[in-house]
Amino acid sequence: MRKSGIFLNITGRILVLTLLLTSVTGCGSLQDFQVDQMSGREETDEFTSLGLSPEFDYEVPESLPSILVDQVGYAVGSKKVAMISGETPPETFSVLDAATDREVYTGRIESKGYDPSVNAFISYADFTDFHTVGTYYIQAASIGRSYDFEIVEEPYKALLTKVFKQYYFNRCGLTLSSELAGDAAHNACHSREAQMKEEAMIKLDVSGGWHVDEIGSRDVARGCQAANTLLLAYELYPDDLGDDMGIPESGNGIPDVLDEVKYEIDWLLKMQDTKSGAVYASVSSVDNKNAGYILYIDGITMEATIHFAATMAKFSYLYQNYDREFATLCLQASDRAYRYAENYLADVSDKQYFFAAAELYRATGGYRYHGVVKSYLSQNPDPDLEDDYAFWGCVTYLSTKQKVDVDLCEAVTQNLMRKGETISYASKDSKLLVNTDEKQGGNAGLLRDMARLAVVDHIITNHEYATVLENHIHYMLGRNLQSVSYLDGVGGRNYRDVDASLGIMNQVDQNAELLLLFAAIMDDELVVGEE
Repeated sequence: MRKSGIFLNITGRILVLTLLLTSVTGCGSLQDFQVDQMSGREETDEFTSLGLSPEFDYEVPESLPSILVDQVGYAVGSKKVAMISGETPPETFSVLDAATDREVYTGRIESKGYDPSVNAFISYADFTDFHTVGTYYIQAASIGRSYDFEIVEEPYKALLTKVFKQYYFNRCGLTLSSELAGDAAHNACHSREAQMKEEAMIKLDVSGGWHVDEIGSRDVARGCQAANTLLLAYELYPDDLGDDMGIPESGNGIPDVLDEVKYEIDWLLKMQDTKSGAVYASVSSVDNKNAGYILYIDGITMEATIHFAATMAKFSYLYQNYDREFATLCLQASDRAYRYAENYLADVSDKQYFFAAAELYRATGGYRYHGVVKSYLSQNPDPDLEDDYAFWGCVTYLSTKQKVDVDLCEAVTQNLMRKGETISYASKDSKLLVNTDEKQGGNAGLLRDMARLAVVDHIITNHEYATVLENHIHYMLGRNLQSVSYLDGVGGRNYRDVDASLGIMNQVDQNAELLLLFAAIMDDELVVGEE
């Protein structure tokens, strides 16, 4: 798109001309120095230096557009709204073709008033009834133009694949080909044996898994969290996560999301102590000037062990139709970790214990696992659905094919419904149509809410919830007061221009929730509706 530059280089000649013009018009101040009248001298266009050596390069404050749009675009049949920031918006707006600058649509701007949560006046420019495929921008008198955006049939399919492939790009211990990885291609890394941080003589092969940061660390709890969300997305929306998403395993007859999670699962199995069942927490890389990088295995933790137990059981349940032998291996590893954790329940939260038991009950039908699930839900009739462990455990119990307590399931369903209503109301109360605040400093809370709403929307297929889900994607792709896209390599203005820490795709757990959000929106087919 044609965007105004943030940095402006001003030449000495232009600056001096400005000074001369302001002195002629009387708008400049000459108190700092005076220039003698040049009487008796021939007029000349040459500039006589005052003997100063000024620095003429300076940084101009950034000016953000007042018209906020999804910088990727809108589906042909969806509700299309741009937002305008400002107390006194113009009355009308125009949609213009980005290639020809030809006006193709006009509409009236609707003022929504002041929103104290974001400290801004917001208005809407609704162009829902414009359906022509193409690339456009929005313009309005006195406030300029927006970034470019597209109107297409499927604006999010390519983005879902892009988000998914981030896990392939983060694979450790594997050479990534330029054919599949593009600029992210690299040779195999961190393939040597790692040593125990507390016992340097003990070394293990813990290659594989996903990097969770820029220095190549791998973390059991964070990896399990991402895997759980990816598996949940597959359970809810399998039709949107096929076998053709551009990873080495594509086309093998197994959905790519299961193949990708299996890459992490293979690493997780290496992180379990086979004798005790306990699980080591993470692998970190330290650069040593003499020996190169050294890999350290961090010690056993109960969080890693119980999360491992739940994730292995969940994967086993979903993978059994593709490789029953490997699924059984994962289930056995899950049970060993669970049994180890039972010996140290003082270090395991009741929510973590409940989550692991719910996954193992669905996978095995074991009575003792069901007893833990029923005990937790009976003692917590209103479980904390903000907590990931409690949320995942509740969703798994609702989806199990084993015998369940109907009353407890009904109570869980009602709690999820109330959670969905709470999220929906909070989002609609905001003029930005998302439950954010003035700081807009992170998207973790928004993504967590959308994971909850995606589950509720799947249960009852509520168009109102589908609209809320879509509005959050618009927000993350540029329809926010910073006019920034929070996705890597997407949009006219990227988060890296503002603050590299605001990214979503470079966060292994948030990226999975983003994929779930995209899958939910694609499944709802983006039908037109009221805000």
